[in-house]
Amino acid sequence: MLSISHADLARMQDELLFDGPESGRKLSRYWTLLILSAVIATAGIVVDSTATVIGAMIVAPLMTPILGIVLSTVTGDRVNLVRSVVLVVTGAAAVVVVGWLIGLIWPVAIDASTSSQVAGRIHPRLLDLVAALATGAVGAFAMVRSDVSDTLPGVAIAISLVPPLAVAGVTLESGATDQAVGATLLFLTNVGAILLSGLVVMMLYRVYEGQYASTRTAGRGAGLATAIVFVALLCIPLSATSVRIATEAIERSDVAAVAKEWASTDGWIVESVETTPDGVEVRATGGLPTPSPERLRRELDDAGLSSVDVIVELVPSERVELDGR
Repeated sequence: MLSISHADLARMQDELLFDGPESGRKLSRYWTLLILSAVIATAGIVVDSTATVIGAMIVAPLMTPILGIVLSTVTGDRVNLVRSVVLVVTGAAAVVVVGWLIGLIWPVAIDASTSSQVAGRIHPRLLDLVAALATGAVGAFAMVRSDVSDTLPGVAIAISLVPPLAVAGVTLESGATDQAVGATLLFLTNVGAILLSGLVVMMLYRVYEGQYASTRTAGRGAGLATAIVFVALLCIPLSATSVRIATEAIERSDVAAVAKEWASTDGWIVESVETTPDGVEVRATGGLPTPSPERLRRELDDAGLSSVDVIVELVPSERVELDGR
């Protein structure tokens, strides 16, 4: 039967909760690492550096109070539950502010068009929730089982907490409110997943019996139900995003197939097919004369794509051979 010892519970409380004689030291460590990780993450986003953002994920301490919420809920420790919730909320707000301030002093507006780090964090999907649930379960399992605690750096990299908040800050400053909302949704998705899977893992291990054997099950049940409802609500916008992304991918594929055949007739090559706010953009290159955009429109209509708006960018090219002596 899955269970933990008193020593395991004491270790988890020491690692996840911000109380006791060392509370001041724990809080100073939390805030120092959080602010520094926010600066690192924002810098990585601004310069579009994946390695720098990964470094921020490893340093970021936000997962500690989130798992602290889980542990406090399971054990019925209301004081530490409130303390952990406050740390998560204020910590998240602090990261957004850091991102906003750095975006304010940076001379170029940072959004999805200027940074792939932003573009990759503003459209969370159901698959992101599935991955976050699995990652949260690993994190809780690593906390319960000290013999697998060396997996925590991998968990920190796999589940993105500080980078989405930094993205929310810089995009808010640049005026891209919709992108900030998308990044915030990714953060909430990851938090909800950690809470839900963490509660399940700790309840399976009967963490509450380690010290709080008299704790009423009502509190644990309410906590689990709240996490389930929270994740279920998140599934609504995540499902909408997943459907939209899938629809756009199908449209791009269908348009690309027609466009390539259209372009090849005149010896042209389709260089790219991308989804833009104005429609599907087709970029083609080749020699003069240029292929007829009207013919492409007819061929798209004949292929059942009459409802798809298409923008065509034609780039004529000329090849000249310069013989040497």
